[in-house]
Amino acid sequence: MVSVIQNVAIDCADAYALARFWSRVTGRPVEPEDRPGVREAQVMLEQGPVLYFNQVPEPKTVKNRVHLCLRPEGSRDGEVERLLGLGATFVGDHRNPDGSGWAILADPEGNEFCVLRSESERAGVSP
Repeated sequence: MVSVIQNVAIDCADAYALARFWSRVTGRPVEPEDRPGVREAQVMLEQGPVLYFNQVPEPKTVKNRVHLCLRPEGSRDGEVERLLGLGATFVGDHRNPDGSGWAILADPEGNEFCVLRSESERAGVSP
């Protein structure tokens, strides 16, 4: 499901809580040594990249778009609905007339990320 992703460090107010959210998004576990209250937490992805969550003092007022894009196995719209159900918020949709483009969502800390079309959608096949 995950694509266009490399090692990413995310500053946040609650490292463990945000790591748990991304663990549910990606289906990969939080590292076993991470626990509530840790100042740094990690989610190891299947193809090797790591999401690092670094706790910083509140309030964290500056929100940056995280260079992290998800390419779902099913439809992009279905993936957006799944992520909204996990606690993400909808920010915007950059959809071109041909259906390409991406949806922008934000995680519970307000960090924005993209949802791309699936491979089947890109090939013009219904999922």
